[in-house]
Amino acid sequence: MSLTDKAITRIREMILSGELPAGSKLPPEPQLAAELGLSRNLMREAVRALVVARVLEIRRGDGTYVTSLDPALLFEGLGAAVELLHGDTLLELTEVRRLFEPIATGLAASRITASELVVVESHLIAMREASDDVELLNQHDAAFHQAVASATGNTTLATLLDGISGRTLRARIWRGMVDDAAAGRTLYEHEAIYAALAAGDAPLAQAAALMHVSTTEQWLREHLRGDSEARADLKEAP
Repeated sequence: MSLTDKAITRIREMILSGELPAGSKLPPEPQLAAELGLSRNLMREAVRALVVARVLEIRRGDGTYVTSLDPALLFEGLGAAVELLHGDTLLELTEVRRLFEPIATGLAASRITASELVVVESHLIAMREASDDVELLNQHDAAFHQAVASATGNTTLATLLDGISGRTLRARIWRGMVDDAAAGRTLYEHEAIYAALAAGDAPLAQAAALMHVSTTEQWLREHLRGDSEARADLKEAP
């Protein structure tokens, strides 16, 4: 482990222990460097790395602070990292989505408020109206699921799901472009999810979401596995 890595680890330990709680200001650079037994240059490198990771923030003219450490902030780079994945990771991401999204949908059914249900319904209505526009339909499809995840009240879960949605959204758009029946099935499956949410039926909502995600996953497995031409089409999808 390099000296910079050791400095990063030590600052993280100070945050985890509560010595530097969320929102607190770090000691002046010379003092912190002396406490950790590091040069000021190494300390600056460690701070820069933690700023990139959204653990710290530099306020010009004021000092360096621990951020809110909110999941949405710390996981901000997840979506960008997912986009860089190669190989068969798209299928792995759909598996992750199948594991998390049905649970999230069931949880949302037990917690969703009237106003949150209205937001979900608005995206469902928009999907109906965009049934002939694959890209727009799938944008509202993604927004529908984001609204459902948000209704869980679990920011960590919602942020994780949002982080993998970009890559899977492109796959869903591609499916809509090559499968004429996809839009109709997608609308039907979302209607079922919405009905379960509106009824506050958690088991039904979880089952409806599992059916929806599994259908997409199965279609992708059938069309991507060993099909280099299909993979090339997917890369060119919007």
